[in-house]
Amino acid sequence: MTPHKIGIIGLGKIAQDQHLPVIRANSNFELLAVSSQRGIAPEDARYSFQDYRDLLGLKDVEAVAICTPPQVRHHIAREALLAGKSVLLEKPPAATLSELEDLRQLAHKVGKTLFTTWHSQYNKAVEEAKKALAGWSIKRLQVTWKEDVRHWHPGQQWIWAAGGFGVFDPGINALSIVTRIMPEPVFIKAANLEFPANRDAPIAATLQFQTGHTDGNLQAVFDWRQTGPQSWDIEVETEAGFALKLAHGGSCLEIDGRLVVKEEPAEYQGIYRRFDALLTIGRSEVDDAPFRLVADAFMVGKRVQVEAFEE
Repeated sequence: MTPHKIGIIGLGKIAQDQHLPVIRANSNFELLAVSSQRGIAPEDARYSFQDYRDLLGLKDVEAVAICTPPQVRHHIAREALLAGKSVLLEKPPAATLSELEDLRQLAHKVGKTLFTTWHSQYNKAVEEAKKALAGWSIKRLQVTWKEDVRHWHPGQQWIWAAGGFGVFDPGINALSIVTRIMPEPVFIKAANLEFPANRDAPIAATLQFQTGHTDGNLQAVFDWRQTGPQSWDIEVETEAGFALKLAHGGSCLEIDGRLVVKEEPAEYQGIYRRFDALLTIGRSEVDDAPFRLVADAFMVGKRVQVEAFEE
């Protein structure tokens, strides 16, 4: 089968650490071109541009992975779809839900694939947790997602701007797991959002969830000020009494204290396998459930000002 010729728009840390090596290792894709405002030019890309519009002008490019900050993704994705390219969107897929809905409708109109990627969902442990919880009522949900922003996002000022998501940039990964594994939809009941005095995006958040059956002990705590060991854990207890824990970002699963799954993360390999399948059958896959929870948290959340943050 002829590989899909793909381009990457935006060559930041995630594109260099994940997208490039995974594309290189997948024989169903060929890296044809990249676009980087900083002029980064991988040796194996046939074409390298600073202006993404030059990349979109290449007739042979079938699809693009857009790895820019979310504030500009909608505009670039629209141009890509109108240029006849299918589109893979890094998370979060856009700056607003309205932008994402516009892209969904446009992709359908022009007959191209649009794919929202939530990399944490592509862990085997997440799928096993989903199966284990199917049909059960949930008594307790505790999400603990704490990491050091200085380590994971050094110098990335866009993430602190309005529309940059702040702590929800990693927090949405946790929410993508929650929306995947919970046996019924969850809603935001209340939220506290901590904004540094000198920033327009939150550095920490506490969320209270509810479902159609309970508004009990269901919560999430996100914090970008964690030093030392990082915490990416989700604990769930059912009314039937059994409990499970997803640890290390969803790569390890324990049920009632017994280790069920432990694997090295292969999230982006799963993303590109799925993108290959969607391109082959000409279908889109747009999952906005994690995004809606973030939007709801900003809608109902109480803003709390905390001390200024400096890198």
